[in-house]
Amino acid sequence: MTTATTTTPLPGTDTVLELLPKVSLHDHLDGGLRPQTIIELAEEAGVELPTTDADELAAWFAEKSNSGSLVEYLKTFDITTAVMQTREGLERVAREAVLDLAADGVVWGEIRWAPEQHLTRGLSLDETVEAVQAGLDAGVAEARSLGQRIRVGQIVSAMRHADRGLEIAELAVRHRDNGVVGFDIAGAEAGFPAGRMRDAFDLLAASFFPATVHAGEADGLESIRGALLDGRALRLGHGVRLAEDIDITTEGESTFARLGTLAEWVKDRGIALETSPSSNLQTGAIAQWGDELVDHPLDLFYQLGFRVTVNTDNRLMSGTTLSRELALVADAFGYGVADILAFQLNAAEAAFLPVEDRVELAEMLVEGFEAALAGEHAG
Repeated sequence: MTTATTTTPLPGTDTVLELLPKVSLHDHLDGGLRPQTIIELAEEAGVELPTTDADELAAWFAEKSNSGSLVEYLKTFDITTAVMQTREGLERVAREAVLDLAADGVVWGEIRWAPEQHLTRGLSLDETVEAVQAGLDAGVAEARSLGQRIRVGQIVSAMRHADRGLEIAELAVRHRDNGVVGFDIAGAEAGFPAGRMRDAFDLLAASFFPATVHAGEADGLESIRGALLDGRALRLGHGVRLAEDIDITTEGESTFARLGTLAEWVKDRGIALETSPSSNLQTGAIAQWGDELVDHPLDLFYQLGFRVTVNTDNRLMSGTTLSRELALVADAFGYGVADILAFQLNAAEAAFLPVEDRVELAEMLVEGFEAALAGEHAG
């Protein structure tokens, strides 16, 4: 999926969202492949596909992903990971991911993936990380040759059910000077709490290496509590079910929100919520509040002052881009340019970057928004 020719207006305005600089914190490498790339890599690898037409394949992924179940949603990754088992496949997918993010206006992107899922064709864990980094570097160089500004970092994920957490944490730390900026645990959330990988998180803490943890997507408050206590998470992957710890009451024309201690801690510490609106609908993460985007607790969090960020999760499965996700939430909640910038500044502050780089990134975002809007008004 390429976004080079896409123009997504901010609802109610002439502002083209692709032209605004953006920060992407939650983007899965194996969830963002171009359909045509899957077809070509599958032919080389002997992987059977439901169709060899790129448009039909994109539609197939979207259909299978709209299941309302995280477990069913995750099954679509059997195909994408199957074509990412060689150095060449990993490099190509990583390079194209950077180009697609750059075309969408992303200036800092953190791309996460699970090396342990890419070993069936003989690569070692270190070789997979090196292959992905080579692809990311090539993508950045190519994007910059096209006049696009983008930097990226890898987030190495351990699969919650696989019991290789310590090994993957060691891998992440080993490559901290070769593009890896953070650690994550992913996969089936319910039944696989962060505490199962306490040794991995102990190592990361001792190494002063940052972690984000998928939590509050397919499981509730206990999962989030575990991510914070056992995982020492600096960010929550999705985190939408934190809304279960917020009590809303109405008295006359006034509405009041009472935060439980967990929600209060997340808010007061500035722990970022990596919401992914379309994905959260697809997996049923917000089912208890409704089945439309306007039911998403994202706006509740935002109005209460949480560090909310907007992300894509899996661009292929959701048929989306970051610009599209921002347009969707803007349409649902009546957001304007200032709100879109606020989400980007939240993401910049939460990025796994040195503080000086985060300050520079925030300045770039503000300048980019001002320049884009000035050009629009001049036109």
